[in-house]
Amino acid sequence: MKLASLNQGRDGELVVVSRDLTRAVKVPQIAATLQAALDDWATKRPLLESVYQRLNDGLIDEAFVFDQADCHSPLPRAYHWADGSAYVNHVELVRKARGAEMPESFWHDPLMYQGGADSFIAPHAAIQMADEAWGIDLEAEIAVITDDVPMGATAAQAAERIQLLMLVNDVSLRNLIPGELAKGFGFYQSKPSSSFSPVAVTPDELGEAWKDGKVHRPLVSHINGALFGQPNAGVDMTFNFPILVAHAAKTRPLGAGTIIGSGTVSNYDRSAGSSCLAEKRMLEIIEQGEAKTPFLKFGDRVRIEMFDAAGQSIFGAIDQTVEKYE
Repeated sequence: MKLASLNQGRDGELVVVSRDLTRAVKVPQIAATLQAALDDWATKRPLLESVYQRLNDGLIDEAFVFDQADCHSPLPRAYHWADGSAYVNHVELVRKARGAEMPESFWHDPLMYQGGADSFIAPHAAIQMADEAWGIDLEAEIAVITDDVPMGATAAQAAERIQLLMLVNDVSLRNLIPGELAKGFGFYQSKPSSSFSPVAVTPDELGEAWKDGKVHRPLVSHINGALFGQPNAGVDMTFNFPILVAHAAKTRPLGAGTIIGSGTVSNYDRSAGSSCLAEKRMLEIIEQGEAKTPFLKFGDRVRIEMFDAAGQSIFGAIDQTVEKYE
């Protein structure tokens, strides 16, 4: 099943989207918003799936042409957004570039931070920043949305609570990060609003690509129309999504609509490219002694997308231009 939120009101207007992303239908009789559906997922999911099946079969007269540009992030705001760093080779690389050893614990204890969830960026809206000197960077990731997860859930139990997946652009301000981390209190100003793919999908939509709690497909990023990276999200993922969800739930319950991100998708095979500029810059420092690739500038365009084996877009595209915030 594929779901989206039209950019209407603070929490969007829930629509069911066809598998090929060409048609959609509003479902106010089931749930006005995606959050409302998640709050009663056991009841709402079969009703939504029935609509989805009929939509794909061409049996809904009220269906309309689906335009990704009309969408907000599937959850325009959320009760909880936490981002992990599941691709530990990425963390290792960043630390290596600055001559820092990586603690052994990073291989068995996930890194995670809690981000701002009150205002996400629509997937086709501009990334507005006041200053290029902040070091504006994309981070192409995958995220899951859960229903209610009890505190202390095991990874196996957490796997049953993963209901939807989507793509993420976890916008980062690289030049603000060092000063914040030096305070010993984590990210805040350096992690502005994130954006998510127009469409969220149930794990079964991925078929064989959803395996072992990972998405085994390349995550494709373009900058200004040029291919930037296409690492496989199922490769070199040290911590799968059930482990990340269980980690988040260790000391607290997670409410329905919680979003848990994978962190920057990264492969040891660097020929696949990168999912953020910081990684490419770190590779340049290691190989050439200095970073040559600049961070994003005003006017730069970022596109993040994932395709199935037949070349069909799964989640739609995050397609954004960086603009100066006045």
